[in-house]
Amino acid sequence: MAENPVAALEDGLRSVMHARTISRLRRLSGGASRETWRFEADGADFVLQRVRKGAIGGLHGEPLVLAAAHAAGVPTPELVVDGSDRTELDLPFMIVRAVEGETIARKILRDDAYSHARSVLTTQLGTAAAQLHSLDPATVPGLIDEDQIDRYQTALDTLGEPHPVFEAAFRWLVLNRPIATRQVVVHGDYRLGNIMVNEHGLAAILDWELAHLGDPMEDLGWLCVRAWRFGGAQPVAGLGTYDELFDAYEKESGIRPDFDVVRWWEILGTLKWGVICISQAATHLNGLVRSHELAAIGRRVCENEYDLIELLTESRQ
Repeated sequence: MAENPVAALEDGLRSVMHARTISRLRRLSGGASRETWRFEADGADFVLQRVRKGAIGGLHGEPLVLAAAHAAGVPTPELVVDGSDRTELDLPFMIVRAVEGETIARKILRDDAYSHARSVLTTQLGTAAAQLHSLDPATVPGLIDEDQIDRYQTALDTLGEPHPVFEAAFRWLVLNRPIATRQVVVHGDYRLGNIMVNEHGLAAILDWELAHLGDPMEDLGWLCVRAWRFGGAQPVAGLGTYDELFDAYEKESGIRPDFDVVRWWEILGTLKWGVICISQAATHLNGLVRSHELAAIGRRVCENEYDLIELLTESRQ
């Protein structure tokens, strides 16, 4: 008889956690490369993230970044076990202490339970970003600094689809590239949808697998991309103004973000998400992964083209 995979996972977790009992083990939603489980070990709540079978790469240094950020006071889940190189659960994994809150953007933006949270989140996100960017990169070895324009221009060229708006945006970005003043640890996907919120506001920043070295304004620009406003009226995560974000960042770091630099990163972020949408649709169309979700994401390419036309028009005024 085939081994029960849930029972086998419980056994593995009991060993990893040095626990007498593992209970309430249940599968949560996860991304394309990770599976996520919540469980109790001797009555305490934890979350397991484990690399999916067939996924390329491991945890990409995420546990190290998470631990360093938590130690520096950035609101993150506490790392309990770094299983990057361990074999008890068959595949690379990490375990964090569970944090209670909501991650679904439409609920955060609309539900009455988060009315107070909405009033303080922009400030909290600015403060947390400044705390993150104060990390000493030497404490997180292995992170790379990759030119974002080169990466996504290459990705678009490889896809082989004509998108004149994207090509125009690449040209504008090259001609108007700001001078980088600092190289810091960047979250890489700092946005609504990757944060956990409770009734008091920001509870935790999640999903650190894209962390890398780069310009700190990359995180602020990505936070302001229209797609990550989820229909909200304000430019910062649909919740607040640029000045609210910049005021909080400056108060924490002593450095005032330059609006033009953040806007450059916002334009790059819009372009980047557009290229990612093409890539995800191609994964479905080429038969690598048949998915209604991936196909639907492909229909969002035109939204990013429209947003880029608006942004580039504003930049010339």
